[in-house]
Amino acid sequence: MKPTLDLTFTHSWTVEVLEKRPLIAPARQFVYPQQTEEVERGALELLVKPATGNAFLATCALGFADSTASTGIWSCPNPDWLCAVSGGYAYLINTLDPQQWSMVPYRPVLSVRVLAEQQLLLFIGHHSILALGRDGQAWESARLSWEGIEITDVVGDTLCGLGWDLMTDNDVPFAIDLKTGEHTGGAEKFPPRPE
Repeated sequence: MKPTLDLTFTHSWTVEVLEKRPLIAPARQFVYPQQTEEVERGALELLVKPATGNAFLATCALGFADSTASTGIWSCPNPDWLCAVSGGYAYLINTLDPQQWSMVPYRPVLSVRVLAEQQLLLFIGHHSILALGRDGQAWESARLSWEGIEITDVVGDTLCGLGWDLMTDNDVPFAIDLKTGEHTGGAEKFPPRPE
């Protein structure tokens, strides 16, 4: 399956998705995360050319070999940052300083949604949503579902969706304020989050 390429946000870099590691790799190479065993197996290989400095090879470890987990490249609200998702593992990389990076905590990220008007990049997991703004994480929603979230609409600064409620075995509507991440509705009686 071909990776998604969504460059909606203005960005200062270019990227090429490589089918395999090049025989002659650039001098600068970065592996995300560094502690992964067999990182090359199924990894997303990217040749990134930042606004300043030399190109670098970014090897993003595969999360899950499952077609329901997202894979692709997204520009971010901050033009110097790149979002690479490999089998549901989402990596946020500063293209000007590739040693500065982070991972979205959802394992897996099921989908990524661009909200250009609000300058947000949304990461949808099984239970909640995390929003990335120009200065980093803007907010993370409370738990909205026992298992599975569907976004149905965006009206102004309100995100509407459905989350599954185990107690009623129904999809329950919720609404999120895109400025704060506060929500109304959604499934209510959740078990405590594991620490």
